[in-house]
Amino acid sequence: MKKHNHIKEGIVTKSTGSWYRVSAPDGQQVECRLRGKLKIAGSKATNPVAVGDKVCFDLSAGEGTGVIHDILDRKNYIIRKATKLSRQTHVIAANIDQAVIIATLAYPRTSTGFIDRFLITCEAYSIPAVMVFNKTDLLQTEKDVEQLAGLMAMYDAIGYPCHAVSALKGSNLEAFEALLQDKVSLLAGHSGVGKSALVNAIEPGLNLKVQAISKAHKKGRHTTTFAEMFSLSNGARIIDTPGIKEFGLVDFEAWELCHYFPEMRQYFNQCRYDNCTHFNEPGCRVKEEVEKGNIHEERYVNYLGILLGDDTRRKQP
Repeated sequence: MKKHNHIKEGIVTKSTGSWYRVSAPDGQQVECRLRGKLKIAGSKATNPVAVGDKVCFDLSAGEGTGVIHDILDRKNYIIRKATKLSRQTHVIAANIDQAVIIATLAYPRTSTGFIDRFLITCEAYSIPAVMVFNKTDLLQTEKDVEQLAGLMAMYDAIGYPCHAVSALKGSNLEAFEALLQDKVSLLAGHSGVGKSALVNAIEPGLNLKVQAISKAHKKGRHTTTFAEMFSLSNGARIIDTPGIKEFGLVDFEAWELCHYFPEMRQYFNQCRYDNCTHFNEPGCRVKEEVEKGNIHEERYVNYLGILLGDDTRRKQP
């Protein structure tokens, strides 16, 4: 692309689908539209530009608005299916250092199935993932405490660092703040898990919108409508995302799935059959390790659920 003096580079900090807020290095914030039919070659994404993208733009549109002319190469990105039945994808964010999954045991409940689908996508796109369990103030019984400890041990053992925090009580927020420092982090999770509350707790000046949980359904109401990047005083940049109800995986072959489970990946070439799906084939090393307790049974059950689920439309051997 031929550059002109009036073209600047910036980072997309907010996307509403038709308008994009772009932050220039000098701090200037410009609302921009896309030039014509700007698309990324080979992309099936519903959104050609995502929060975190580095773009070239100019102010030639007048009225203080701008036009995005080009998207610079991405370091990485993370996507999900736009809807269950769609083959189109939605780019959640680009150029991120880590994905931080905010989860809760209740109000609302975050299932390990949801967590594992998100972690699979992080693995597929080589994005480090960290887990933060919020609302520890709601752990009322010894069983609740043991359940949380078990989940944290399960994920920590396979390489996903875990933190237990309470935005309401201010518990362990130093660890959460240190986790984000000087990094670009995607915050993801169901509506109501407290993403905005956690950020407000460590950076009160942002005053992100927080809404109460629906007591009738014990689920969160959407408070974040569009993905948006915020800068914190500790050098962190966070990308807050709309609460995700479900996480639709992008299609891949059945035999590939175990590659995205770190604890299974080390055994995938030790089965009798090269294209083993670790479901009902004889001589399966992965199933042997499940029986030995070296692979957590809950993770294996979630693996099978994804492998055989109707919504995945996997190609079975």
